[in-house]
Amino acid sequence: MKITTWNVNGYRAVLKKGFADWLRQDVSDVICLQEIKARPEQIEEIYRTWDGYTAFWNPAERPGYSGVALFTRVPPLETGFGLNDARFDSEGREIWMRFPKFMLFNIYFPNGQRGQERVEYKLDFYARLLELCGDLHSHDQRIIITGDFNTAHQEIDLTHPKQNSNTSGFLPEERAWVTRYLENGFTDAYRKLYPERIQYTWWTYISNARARNVGWRLDYHLVSNTLMDSVRAVTIQDQVMGSDHCPVTLDID
Repeated sequence: MKITTWNVNGYRAVLKKGFADWLRQDVSDVICLQEIKARPEQIEEIYRTWDGYTAFWNPAERPGYSGVALFTRVPPLETGFGLNDARFDSEGREIWMRFPKFMLFNIYFPNGQRGQERVEYKLDFYARLLELCGDLHSHDQRIIITGDFNTAHQEIDLTHPKQNSNTSGFLPEERAWVTRYLENGFTDAYRKLYPERIQYTWWTYISNARARNVGWRLDYHLVSNTLMDSVRAVTIQDQVMGSDHCPVTLDID
């Protein structure tokens, strides 16, 4: 089963930048999109879903902001939206699905760069999701969390760690929350398979950063430790354009 995550930085925008061609060539069973910035009714009907896929949408209440979508070829046993917390759920940041072997969370974690209040909001979001996952793990539910974590976990995960030590996305308290997930039953599948590999999934539009490969690895697949033996590969599709992020695909048995 192939699960791809991609922060498209606007679904309507990426449709104009080759998304359809990419999707037709891609072989993913599940495609998790973040930052869609649109409601389904704002999108032409032919682009609300794709041949062979069933579409699920969770847009933010605020127009043109945040939101996630999920396209799946594999029928889920159960589907839900949000974290059962109104503080977070109005921003359309999560879709979950239960499959026979695991539960999948498509998550768009908050960005903390608008100030300390949003950093605190982001950390609270991390805490709430981990609380839910802890309960699921206690009932032997295996989990995959996929999406834009908006945090580079280790120094290897961004080009300029020292210069960004006080920047949201690489703050010690943000990195500590990712560590907490890894201490509570999860594995960063990409870093486990490729401990020394340097690849990024996000590049600022400023200063021709992508062409120079000055970037950050912000997009992850966190997999329950008990699932890790089933992971075959994680592929960062850094050649795919259309957004400031690129797709990342988890291949799991």
